[in-house]
Amino acid sequence: MEWIWAVQAVAAALFLFSAYAHGVAYERSRAGRMVWLNAVGRQGALVLAALETLGALGLIVPMATQTLVWLTPVAAICLASLMVFAIVFHISRREWPNIGLNVVLGALAALVAYGRWGLLGAS
Repeated sequence: MEWIWAVQAVAAALFLFSAYAHGVAYERSRAGRMVWLNAVGRQGALVLAALETLGALGLIVPMATQTLVWLTPVAAICLASLMVFAIVFHISRREWPNIGLNVVLGALAALVAYGRWGLLGAS
């Protein structure tokens, strides 16, 4: 079942990168390709960054430490849900190119949720 670890690692890395862009590099991101950040503002971007960071940690830490392992699929479901909201947000603004990344991130998170819940139930 190493494939699920690979998916978790990729998803966590992508969500952490996104959190960095939304939180730490906010000014540079909104001046560049993430002009939609102007619509959510600095505080909204920090909330997104916090959710993505916590979600990314939730994808890795519980399973890696074998502590509260049920949190991994829960974190994955939360991240997938966040991506559904992001897709709706970008559709409402007609920002079609942004939707692709949201779909990929959401699919990775959903795959982790499905894979981990199935593996937890099988054990």
